[in-house]
Amino acid sequence: MHFLDQAKIYVRSGAGGPGAVSFRREKYIEFGGPDGGDGGRGGDIVFEAVAGLNTLIDFRYTQHFKAARGGHGMGKDRTGASAKPLVIKVPVGTQILSEDKEEVLADFTEVGQRVVFLEGGMGGRGNASYKSATNRAPRQHQPGMPGQEAWVWLRLKLLADVGLVGLPNAGKSTFINAVSNARAKVGDYAFTTLVPKLGVVRHRGREFVLADIPGLIAGAAEGAGIGDRFLGHIERCRVLIHLIDITGTGDADPAEALRIVTQELAAYGAGLADKPRLVALSKCDLADAELVAAYRAELLAAGAEEVFAVSGATRAGMDELLDAVLAYLPDRAPAATEAGAGADEGEGDAPQWSPL
Repeated sequence: MHFLDQAKIYVRSGAGGPGAVSFRREKYIEFGGPDGGDGGRGGDIVFEAVAGLNTLIDFRYTQHFKAARGGHGMGKDRTGASAKPLVIKVPVGTQILSEDKEEVLADFTEVGQRVVFLEGGMGGRGNASYKSATNRAPRQHQPGMPGQEAWVWLRLKLLADVGLVGLPNAGKSTFINAVSNARAKVGDYAFTTLVPKLGVVRHRGREFVLADIPGLIAGAAEGAGIGDRFLGHIERCRVLIHLIDITGTGDADPAEALRIVTQELAAYGAGLADKPRLVALSKCDLADAELVAAYRAELLAAGAEEVFAVSGATRAGMDELLDAVLAYLPDRAPAATEAGAGADEGEGDAPQWSPL
């Protein structure tokens, strides 16, 4: 399954049906009279958030959505049929943005949430509605009101309670595989993760959703590496876990890795730098206790509030870290029920990113 988190689509509500011009022509009914009915209402454009979706890939292949027009009015005072609304189903966490991406028009955060985005046009009046004491045989009628139209952007921000951040090859994929039902690709090279992954974590009788995003490098805010486009998927998280490779990543020692990611979160904005962040030294099975203690002290001096030593391979230190995560979550994390269904499906096959 391909992963797509942005899509531009065209939506247009249905026009109202025109009113009818008609006169009674019945035997034994003297003089007859106007009996043209009104037109029906055009169909609305409705967006609905549904469970089981975690990508916008469907909108890559279907980009135009047009609701049906209302029915024509008819003789014998028959009103045209109103068109059914066109319901567009989107994943939970989807935002609708204006064409210039400057304004958020709708934000879907709950399963079943519905928004009437564009209303259908009103049906036109038939000539029967124009009849009066001084106008006994009106021939005027109204065409239906036109529908509304717009180009909009859909942007998906996956719903998760906890987000994983760090430099490439910091052990994030191994971590999410160890603590959740996710099956992320693991490799001994940078940018193993190319798209966000979701996993449901069950710990101490509670559940929460964990999101893993591609690694950040220095200059990600300016587009270096994969850039910072996937940071939007952790904007809704309550707490972040910052994994730091104890063996070092490239030329970055743990303190430098902390500084780089902190700087990129601040450059992105959206309050990410102010979120609670738990710092964890990963791959601690590859280091001795003395080195772990030295790097922990160095990270605390560099600004980390608390540092955990963990290993995704042996699960050492995982319980202590997850206990700390639970302290930031409500007793019943809502995102686990909203996003959990979508996270369970398709985790076995890693989605591929499809650029627009």
